Amino acid sequence: MPDGVILVDKPAGVTSHDVVAGQRRRLPRGTKVGHAGTLDPFATGLLLILVGRATRVQRYVMALEKRYDVVAHFGARSDTGDRDGTITETGVLPDGDLPLPTGRLRQRPPAYSAIKIGGRRAYDLARAGVAVEVPERTVDVFAFDELWRDADRRAYRIRCGSGTYVRSLVMALGDAYCEELRRTGIGPFEVAAADPEALIDLGDALTFLPGVTLDPGAAVRAGHGQPVSVPPGSDPVAGAADAPVAVRLLDHDGLIAVAEPRPDGTIKPVVGFRG
Repeated sequence: MPDGVILVDKPAGVTSHDVVAGQRRRLPRGTKVGHAGTLDPFATGLLLILVGRATRVQRYVMALEKRYDVVAHFGARSDTGDRDGTITETGVLPDGDLPLPTGRLRQRPPAYSAIKIGGRRAYDLARAGVAVEVPERTVDVFAFDELWRDADRRAYRIRCGSGTYVRSLVMALGDAYCEELRRTGIGPFEVAAADPEALIDLGDALTFLPGVTLDPGAAVRAGHGQPVSVPPGSDPVAGAADAPVAVRLLDHDGLIAVAEPRPDGTIKPVVGFRG
């Protein structure tokens, strides 16, 4: 079975689930297929399809920063925060430059989101007419820049952390909603490189994680899921303030596992790829 990541440029009007289903039909029967971060149906851009054992590292891929280009339509509000919702014209337009917040922010995701409330998706509750108040969350916005403005529309480029809702960022600017939203990048992956028929090998796809090369004995132990000591010269890996969240464990045959540093200075395999 294949293992790796496929970069897809999702068109508008289809769901992320539709894209996954299309890839599943194309791949050998029984192949596990998932994705690393939903795009709304109206949105376009980069969707990472995880194939085979790449589905095991979904949380690490989803934690990567995201990059978006967005067109905000001012003078109106949408109950979904985008063009697919019920639009209410207000005629209230911004005057001059707007403050574009960056840093660590408190944000309330839209009622029409995939967040679960009481075991149900928020968008299912909202569509059923149930009043939904999604809890606030802390998000990171690294860059928020205006690209152009024309009458009641302004375009922005946003670089943000995982879990950030661009619709909420736009709605917080005033009477505005997302008219266009395109995800241009996720971590080291760019939409310009998208090819729905090309599989990036799992070992290559995970190079955003630091690599730690083990000697043969440690490689055998790691392959069995046992903690191993950090080889000399590999710090900071464990026990350091700037230690990475996870690392790749390697030997001369390639990828052994993804491991996480432990306070005792060892690294513990948490996702294995041997056997």
